[in-house]
Amino acid sequence: MISFRSELEDLNNPVVEKDIIDLAEKIARYNNLELDEDKFRSLRLARGVYGQRQPGVQMVRIKIPYGKLTIRQLRRIADLADEYASGTLHATTRQDIQIHYVSLDDTPELWAKLEKDNITLREACGNTVRNVTAPAKAGIDPDEPFDVSPYAHAVFEYFLRNPICQEMGRKFKISFTSGEKDPIQALINDVGLIPVVRTGTGKERRGFKVYIGGGLGAQPSQALLAKEFLEDDQLIPFIEGLVRVFDRYGERARRQKARFKYLLKELGIEKVLQLIEEEQKALKVKSYPIKIEAGLPVLPEVADNGNAEVTDPEKFSRWNKSNVFAQKQDGFYGVYIKVQLGNLTTDKARALADITEKYAADDIRITVSQGYLLRFVPEKALKPLFNELNAIGLAVPGFDSTADITACPGTDTCNLGIAGSTALTKVLEEILINEYPDYIYNHEVKIKISGCPNSCSQHGIASIGFHGSSLKMGDKVLPAVQVLLGGGVAPEGETILAERVIKVPSRKAPDVLRALLDDYEEHAAEGEYYRDYFRRQGKMYFYSLLKPFADPKKFTDTDFIDWGSEKKFVLRTATGECAGVIIDLVDTLLYDSDEKLEWAQTSFEEGRYADAIYHSYNVFINSAKAMLLDKDVKNNSQIKVMMDFDRFFVENGEFNFEESSFRDHVLQINKHEPEKEFTVDYMEKALLFHEKIKNLRTRETTIAE
Repeated sequence: MISFRSELEDLNNPVVEKDIIDLAEKIARYNNLELDEDKFRSLRLARGVYGQRQPGVQMVRIKIPYGKLTIRQLRRIADLADEYASGTLHATTRQDIQIHYVSLDDTPELWAKLEKDNITLREACGNTVRNVTAPAKAGIDPDEPFDVSPYAHAVFEYFLRNPICQEMGRKFKISFTSGEKDPIQALINDVGLIPVVRTGTGKERRGFKVYIGGGLGAQPSQALLAKEFLEDDQLIPFIEGLVRVFDRYGERARRQKARFKYLLKELGIEKVLQLIEEEQKALKVKSYPIKIEAGLPVLPEVADNGNAEVTDPEKFSRWNKSNVFAQKQDGFYGVYIKVQLGNLTTDKARALADITEKYAADDIRITVSQGYLLRFVPEKALKPLFNELNAIGLAVPGFDSTADITACPGTDTCNLGIAGSTALTKVLEEILINEYPDYIYNHEVKIKISGCPNSCSQHGIASIGFHGSSLKMGDKVLPAVQVLLGGGVAPEGETILAERVIKVPSRKAPDVLRALLDDYEEHAAEGEYYRDYFRRQGKMYFYSLLKPFADPKKFTDTDFIDWGSEKKFVLRTATGECAGVIIDLVDTLLYDSDEKLEWAQTSFEEGRYADAIYHSYNVFINSAKAMLLDKDVKNNSQIKVMMDFDRFFVENGEFNFEESSFRDHVLQINKHEPEKEFTVDYMEKALLFHEKIKNLRTRETTIAE
């Protein structure tokens, strides 16, 4: 039945095998019109399979926890991108790798082949805990309190396939930072973690300053401080409690309001922290110590070529100054690879793997700025490393500088793209390199471009940000960019969100960039950061500066053609898939409950009582939601499902429970430890409840017929 069965035999991982077989079977059912479109979309997204702008092909997002890749994994991804996709690896701002133009029917086989080198697609998209990010410099950063890599890996492993986060209202993002000096990722994620060390008792205590509820998108918001210091063994229990709260109370009907930041705003941080505490009894672990491995990674033997001649001395000097830094380990250097648009062709990826094998540790990191970091390069290897990187076009100076623009694929492949971002990025980078060459050393002025308002490229925290939009001129529409200015991090660590200033035709963006940089160089005080300069001058100052570029009288025919296109612009709107969909079909919900009962039984038999309980909890929710939907009662959260079921079915005596209400009956989940006796009882009650609802559904359907 499944053509890739031989690929699964080598995995020796029954859980992964079952997952891949399940995807293949669901694809077959979908192709045979036996599976609802919305339900199938939700399922494939949680397996990293994302619909493209182009019909009939998929983008596959490969989950790379905290961006860590082995040489073997990079080669594996490159080979499979040639076999199944377009031959390009796209690095994302969440340290994933995306490949494009994959046939849906090929995705199970592709996944099976990836898993041979321990690479997963699971939960790279969808309403799940997304890829956990961490600084590429983690473990080698001279300024870090400690290496957060083991903690990021533990969080990734713990929540992968965890029942509590498989079908949430929206996606959930977790990020580690390197310390207080660079908190920005912590403040724009649902959970942000800053490493902290305390030594008050004479013993070093590791922990984290915890922020919750951050996010960008069309309505950005900064995370709030939840814990000044959380002991490191409490990290995973705290996050699990928070995810459970989000799953239970989070919005599920209005997609735009379904992120955790809106729930935090609705409930307030004190209430959220109280609810997290109420969940602690139900957790499978109350303390989760994380194993820390000491010592250096395995390093290659590098010949003493320290006096080797470089092929381009001037370029080497600029590259060495902008892309290389001394690690905290004496004698070793980190080397950044600048990759335009994050797009690495497969031939260059394999060449990079070969070069890494000769000169660096078997530990490549993808950066949040869409580049790569080679680690543990000895000083004597820097010149020969440069020569080989330069020969394949990967020794480009200016990593993570003003001239290293972060950009999403935009209208190239994404359904949500409004105006092009990739072609515009190439134009702006060329202007920076040719007209403002010193900006390859500027790491404060950051430029970020997204194809739509959703901030995949994080334009909401850019010094100079652009996102795709459109402008109307009578009955005509032209491609445009919204200009945002002044984002960044304040000296005291506060994240500064960029402000919308003006919308201009996309074709005017190069002139906008020149005007902004010329103005900054002419009027900024010595050493004044761009974010501070923006606030000193004020939004209206910049609006007046850029207003001439938005004057319709000055628009030309070229302004109606987007970057990278030869045809007149046509506004295309579509529903994005990034966060999945809301499923409101009665039979689908009941079918889900049948599946979750099976999963609960399997978990119980394997001794995973907390998982069995949570699967049973979802049986209660899905079955009750199906019953309510049958009465045309729609709900926007799981807690609302419980309350409405009480209102429509318990108060009239149709359903009775030992407890006073259905809500109290279901929420026994967080009143008990996940022990065997309670698990058996809770599972049996979920089964009885589901069977009663199925019988009622069958009876009502028969009567209707």
